[in-house]
Amino acid sequence: MMCFDLGGPVNKAAYTFGVGLLASQTYTPMAAVMAAGMVPAMGMGLATVLARSKFNMQEREAGKASFVLGLCFISEGAIPFAARDPMRVIPACMVGGALTGALSMLIGAKLMAPHGGIFVLFIPNAITPALLYLGTIAVGTVVTGVLYAALKQSESVQPVTQNA
Repeated sequence: MMCFDLGGPVNKAAYTFGVGLLASQTYTPMAAVMAAGMVPAMGMGLATVLARSKFNMQEREAGKASFVLGLCFISEGAIPFAARDPMRVIPACMVGGALTGALSMLIGAKLMAPHGGIFVLFIPNAITPALLYLGTIAVGTVVTGVLYAALKQSESVQPVTQNA
């Protein structure tokens, strides 16, 4: 849900659910929500590095900003990529985000804060287990980045159109 609309209503519903569970001292869903929410923007940034030749200069610059936004738990960094290529970006993000969320739940990661991205690591015991949690985010980011890098068409490739 965090990766479907990149900050839209489906994303916000998942986030609100995770935040609501914090009040009942249920911390694992919030960890999965934040981890999965970081993946799309970071994955797009990684894709611009992995498949550099498939992206124009403006997209490569947007990829740098997107990665930093992802570190801050701001999924919207992936929106420019999704706006240009939704049929490839959204599935790549959803696969990476779903894997990240599942791994986060599998390891029993707990997040005590409702926001913060990577900066929550500086709060003692806000994320447990911290290193495995970072690993889940890294795995999802790599899956998203590699998948989109493989799916993306080069700028020089033009779609074939038929004249009526």
